[in-house]
Amino acid sequence: MWFFSRNGTSGFSASSTAEDVTQGIDGSGLTAIVTGASSGIGAETARVLALRGVHVVMGVRNLEAGRAVKEAIVKGNPNAKLDAMDLDLSSMESVKKFAEDFKSLNLPLNLLINNAGIMATPFMLSKDNIELQFATNHVGHFLLTNLLMETIRKTARASRKEGRIVNVSSRRHKFSYPEGIRFAKLNDPSGYNSLSAYGQSKLANILHANELARQLKEDRVEVTANSVHPGLIATNLFRHYSFLTGLVGLVGKYVIKNVQQITQAFEVMYALFLNQSGCRGQQLHAM
Repeated sequence: MWFFSRNGTSGFSASSTAEDVTQGIDGSGLTAIVTGASSGIGAETARVLALRGVHVVMGVRNLEAGRAVKEAIVKGNPNAKLDAMDLDLSSMESVKKFAEDFKSLNLPLNLLINNAGIMATPFMLSKDNIELQFATNHVGHFLLTNLLMETIRKTARASRKEGRIVNVSSRRHKFSYPEGIRFAKLNDPSGYNSLSAYGQSKLANILHANELARQLKEDRVEVTANSVHPGLIATNLFRHYSFLTGLVGLVGKYVIKNVQQITQAFEVMYALFLNQSGCRGQQLHAM
């Protein structure tokens, strides 16, 4: 039960689900990439997009888990169009291969949802020797967006439908390190704080979306970029904090939104289909 269910100006509340928000919308003929689609917000995003007729490409680090989610979605929706493709955002080689493999499919790309992420991990370096949270949450998505940008631009021009790039961020961006992003000490274990490092990566998500939105507007491209705080969601992001995992399990259903209740994120995504423009570079927060 969600205690705060009063409808906002959008007509929806914090307890509204993605299905509620997208009721009556037809996404047939559109293609979306959703990263981190094997669990949590990513899996629900893929399910509801497919439910509305969108062809969804699921970028997943664990192909077996991704295929299991795909099968479950298809079981509930036999008409769903889904592809699960290997994508490890902490590896630049994997990101480049995913982009090449996607382009080889000759599909349009209307919607790129940069959702995958890790949270509050012990200090580790990626295969490319970048602090793991920053590599996974920001650098991988930054590279993926750049590699697919021309495809998104071409799709928007050809379809005459506004393209959309969504970075799933977090209000934790307000609690990065005191200096914001520690460019000079990004890969330095000294002074590392797992939650501050997470906030640092989420701050980078927002700065990326803001600058991308500015450039797209300047170039008069019909593609918008936004960062979204989906609210406090009960997902496996808390897996590195056993205390929080237990707390979420105990009281989460009363005070924390579930993955179906990601209203604001879906409002941004589906503005594309509703032909609403002018949402450039905004930081949108769930109610």
